Amino acid sequence: MSAPARDIAPAKLNLALHVRGKLPDGRHAIETVFAFCTDGDRLSAEPSNDISLQVTGPFASSLADPVSNLVVRAARALASVADVREGAALALEKRLPVASGIGGGSADAAAALRLLTSLWQIDPAHAQAVAPQLGSDVPACLFSLSMRGEGAGDRLTPVDLSEVSGTPVLLVNPGKALSTADVFAGWDGVDRGPLEGWREGRNDLEGPAIAQVPEIRALLAWLAAQPGVTFSRMSGSGATCFALLATEQARDEAAAAVPHEWWRLPTFLR
Repeated sequence: MSAPARDIAPAKLNLALHVRGKLPDGRHAIETVFAFCTDGDRLSAEPSNDISLQVTGPFASSLADPVSNLVVRAARALASVADVREGAALALEKRLPVASGIGGGSADAAAALRLLTSLWQIDPAHAQAVAPQLGSDVPACLFSLSMRGEGAGDRLTPVDLSEVSGTPVLLVNPGKALSTADVFAGWDGVDRGPLEGWREGRNDLEGPAIAQVPEIRALLAWLAAQPGVTFSRMSGSGATCFALLATEQARDEAAAAVPHEWWRLPTFLR
């Protein structure tokens, strides 16, 4: 029997995120720059008569019923669109915290679309058609490449981030889950201008996220104060924050100094 097909669902970072207003469908209009890390959740798939999901890993207990998991929804939607009669036994190792602003569920769904496109030998266009139906971040996560996102974040344009590719990065979460919908609902409605350079940009969701999880303010200050940090910001709707560091040693030293009650992931930008 052949080994299961495997894929990494890499952690997603928003290097900047500007909220510009509302779209006609009620979603928020944003401008963002997506970057991806080399580490994340891990997914495998092998042939089966039915679609099933087994979840393991440090954050497995944080997920709802596997039957309603976004990975299963992605698999079923792809099978329907591509008229596939086969199934797949999927196994997810949940290594990223849930509801944390780094695209965990979206990245998992995107990894499922990639794996099943290969397993079922179907046209990748089917996955691209399904991705927007699963969430605004799923199209970007499907490619897992540096992109500028507009609209709801699902209108994508490639962006050159070669100057930071391979940069050591540290992700830290204060151990608090945040609802994306609740954080967007807390946005004050003020358009603070377009996104040009990501370094000069901002994350307009930091304020409403901090209002719900005040620890984010302390986390951002802690990250900025670490030796070797060249850039730091909150990702997405939080509560995960990240720092780019000058060297791998500086990243590892900062990771070792993270307060024990906070989750941390030392990794690299892709």
